[in-house]
Amino acid sequence: MQSREQQTAAAVYEKVDAYARANKKDSPERDKYGGTAQKLPVLVRTAGLVQALAFVQSRKGDPYKQFLGDLAAVLGAQNADALLRSSRGANLEEYIYLTERTMLALKWFKRFAQSVLEVEATVEARGVEP
Repeated sequence: MQSREQQTAAAVYEKVDAYARANKKDSPERDKYGGTAQKLPVLVRTAGLVQALAFVQSRKGDPYKQFLGDLAAVLGAQNADALLRSSRGANLEEYIYLTERTMLALKWFKRFAQSVLEVEATVEARGVEP
C-alpha cells in the first residue's frame, strides 16, 4: 500500500514525463509549463488557492492549460474547470483540505520540472509573473 505522498508523486511523474516526451528540450513550452510548476506554490501561499488557479487559467497558451489540466487530474478533478469550480464553492474545511492536497501535488510538480523537464529554478519567473 502506497502513502498519499507516493501516490501523488507517481501521478505527477506520469504527467510531467508525458509532457517532457511531447515537447522538445529547451522549448518555450517546457519553460512555461516548468515555470508554472516552479512559481505556483508561492502564488498559492501568497494569494490563496482560488486566486492562484484563476491566474494560471487566465494565461494564454497551451502549456498553462496543460499544467492546469494535469494538476486537476492528479487531484482527481474531472478537468481544470471542475477544479476551479470546486475550489470556489468549497466550504472552509474543504478549501483547506483542497489547498493541502494541491500543495502536495505542486511540490512534486516543482521537483519533476527540475529533474524531468530540466527547467532551472531561475526559469520560474519567466512568463508566469502575476
